[in-house]
Amino acid sequence: MTTLHEFHHLPPGLLETPAPSLQRILPGPTLIHIPGERPDALFVSVLQHGNEDAGLLAVQRLLAAYDGRPLPRALSLFIGNVEAARHGLRHLDGQLDFNRAWPGTEQPAGPETRLLAEVFARMRERPLFASIDIHNTSGSSPHHVGVNSLDPRCLQLAHRFSRTVVHFTRPRGAQAQAFLGLCPAVILECGRVGSPEGVTHAQDFLADCLCLDTLPADPPAPGDLDLFGSVAVVAIPESVRFDFEWPAHRAADDLDLCLPGDIDRLNFRELAAGTAIGRCRGPRAPVRASDPAGRDVTGTFFECSDHELRLRRAVMPSLLTPDPRIIRQDCLCHLMERIPVNRDAA
Repeated sequence: MTTLHEFHHLPPGLLETPAPSLQRILPGPTLIHIPGERPDALFVSVLQHGNEDAGLLAVQRLLAAYDGRPLPRALSLFIGNVEAARHGLRHLDGQLDFNRAWPGTEQPAGPETRLLAEVFARMRERPLFASIDIHNTSGSSPHHVGVNSLDPRCLQLAHRFSRTVVHFTRPRGAQAQAFLGLCPAVILECGRVGSPEGVTHAQDFLADCLCLDTLPADPPAPGDLDLFGSVAVVAIPESVRFDFEWPAHRAADDLDLCLPGDIDRLNFRELAAGTAIGRCRGPRAPVRASDPAGRDVTGTFFECSDHELRLRRAVMPSLLTPDPRIIRQDCLCHLMERIPVNRDAA
């Protein structure tokens, strides 16, 4: 499953096969190189999370539209967790999250880290124009872009997809972080799985990138970008029992934390200090917040008051989801604050 397979042509049937059926035509994680008129390639990674198929659908439609005509630019396509896609899961139990296992990861060495190190080594040998990693969100969110660097070319690339851009440096081991040493790199967040708008948006963006000559060396104008920095990653410890109900009449007697079932409505909303995001047994916050250096900053951002988990300062959350499995596998959310866009940002 974690052996890399490499092709210099499109495998037959690839453009017509949905993510859950890819294992019928692909033997596992696959790197595909397609030549183009410009040799510096656009690297595109899809299905790093097996349940997020917007990237695969966007690439399938993009390549079908060319219908045998040469691409304006070479394309290298990495199709990631084919086995998890078969089951409609982010990743299988016992697997590392692919997007936490690229070079620079803090995860222990294993099959996934070796696989992705091999992909990175193959791409390091090729001229690259840019790297695009395509995802869906599991909760309701606007289309936005993640960046791991404030380099102006990354911001210019991000801005071509959305004016909403999130800068983060944790968790380590993301594909875009690894590729920063090779080319500008961004992460597209295309809304919920199944959203046709997200697929079309990603397809149009990829078509645009294939035709670009260069990326400007200056950042976008401040008024053209809403830039946010992740100041903390919030996780729910394994020992904490939680669920998605919020009894209004009592504290949670059988749970440590109760969250509203529509918690993702808080994504990309600037929340004031004192805002309640759940009910808790208390008196200690049943979450753990870590800053970009990995330090515990739970007390900076959260408190329990009257059996409610409240924010201690104004922040904006992202990646909130009502899916408990994904929360366990990844995190509850990121907390963000606005940061300025200026020519000294890089």
